[in-house]
Amino acid sequence: MSSAIFQEGSTQERAENARMSNIVGAIAVGDLVKSTLGPGGMDKILMSASTTGQSGMLVTNDGATILKSIALDNAAAKVLVNISKVQDDEVGDGTTSVCVLASELLRQAEKLLDQKLHPQTIVDGYRAATDCARQALKDLSVDRSQNMEQLRNDLLDIAKTTLSSKVLSVDKQKFAEICVESVLKLKGSTNLESIQIIKLPGGRIVDSYLVDGFILNKKIGVNQPKSLKNPKILVANTAMDTDKVKIFGARVKVSDTAELALMERAEREKMKAKVAKIAALGINVFVNRQLIYNYPEQLFAEYGIMAIEHADFEGIERLALVTGGEIASTFDDPELLKLGSCDSVEEIQVASEKMVIFNGANINSEASTIILRGATQQILDEAERSIHDALAVLSQTVNEPSIVYGGGCSEMAMSVAVEKLATKTAGKQALAINAFAAALRQLPTILCDNCGFDSATLVSNLKVAHYNGDSKAGLDLFNGQVVDVSELGIAESYKLKRQVLLSASEAAEMILRVDDIIRAAPRQRRNY
Repeated sequence: MSSAIFQEGSTQERAENARMSNIVGAIAVGDLVKSTLGPGGMDKILMSASTTGQSGMLVTNDGATILKSIALDNAAAKVLVNISKVQDDEVGDGTTSVCVLASELLRQAEKLLDQKLHPQTIVDGYRAATDCARQALKDLSVDRSQNMEQLRNDLLDIAKTTLSSKVLSVDKQKFAEICVESVLKLKGSTNLESIQIIKLPGGRIVDSYLVDGFILNKKIGVNQPKSLKNPKILVANTAMDTDKVKIFGARVKVSDTAELALMERAEREKMKAKVAKIAALGINVFVNRQLIYNYPEQLFAEYGIMAIEHADFEGIERLALVTGGEIASTFDDPELLKLGSCDSVEEIQVASEKMVIFNGANINSEASTIILRGATQQILDEAERSIHDALAVLSQTVNEPSIVYGGGCSEMAMSVAVEKLATKTAGKQALAINAFAAALRQLPTILCDNCGFDSATLVSNLKVAHYNGDSKAGLDLFNGQVVDVSELGIAESYKLKRQVLLSASEAAEMILRVDDIIRAAPRQRRNY
């Protein structure tokens, strides 16, 4: 019947087949990323078939990066990719956890479907379980933001927990302090633009450091001042490369080279007038997003102006932000221009590179720069992703300063609360609620497996501890023991955990509701 309705080449999967196809796809995605979870998590190498060389290769254990980089054909798998992307955008970390939890919920649902439970019954049970788990998580959360010293310690613990599964775990104390220092300067903002990350190949990861102020990865022009106190800064986006004749799409006929020289002279005069107009603004630092050719560079040197060309777009946006100026493109109305200022600007040597640093009291106090070192470009890229995850989680935690304990502690607490709910629930829903609890228990199980410990023993010991009322019991994944994780400082953001729980259960619900997959016919190639 369907062939009469759909275009030739379309396919349709119905009922059980559609459901199993979705569940298998989601479980495959969960299995792909679950080995990256926790401090014993492994990395993945992703290689692009189209691009060769360094740019075509990624080494990472960041769930969102892995899933973004691979092409998937399964509908449910794409849903999991989307929830990990939302988790990355919303909180910055927990991208692997959200995929693994969603796939484990579907793995449990598959067993229930085999027992002939209706998907809607499973969805209702999962909803009740989600509400219960969310409440348990809220009861578990601690808010110590009243005490600044305590909040700082909590942020350090969160940063160390986030970084312990990343490439920066080699010196997580140092990197946690770098991240916390730069986030606290944001004063509650979640806009990370004021934190500049500069990657410089060479040295070791532990050679990385934090610099107050703003560093621009550019050089100062020839014969111009290399250091200025209390400069007046103009940040611009204007063409400074028209001192040579460049007439596109037009034909110019000249009878001899003297006429061409006249045209070039006219161009030079125009440029000279433009530089004079800029110098008349009383500035002594000119930062341009576009190129500055040799002639205007020479003119700026004569005026004693420090000129920096080709500042990258992101960099120049940030520079305008931190110096308090605005990006200008025309200079006819000096009173409309807003100049930036700082205490000093100078050329410095960072590793083997020359850069320009803007610092001092006038610089927007939120600005800081993290210099990352590392042996290869892949290590630097992964270090940047790790730092970004930690910064994002910390900035969100400053905004909503509740913490929960990690090391499988919050998952087990939620699992125990959900199991208790199942004992009070009548009918088939109880089976679904129990399945939800089992899925939550899979996260500490995977953490143990990835670290090479006996997960069956450790997870059952952890469950017993929580049933006995020890709500701070969690896993010490370095020694393979059940301990009080609050003493070890294994903390995570409450917002992150809540988002993982809600996103994963919503995605699982959505996939379970599907009973029909219709694929459109591929477009036919025409051979002319």
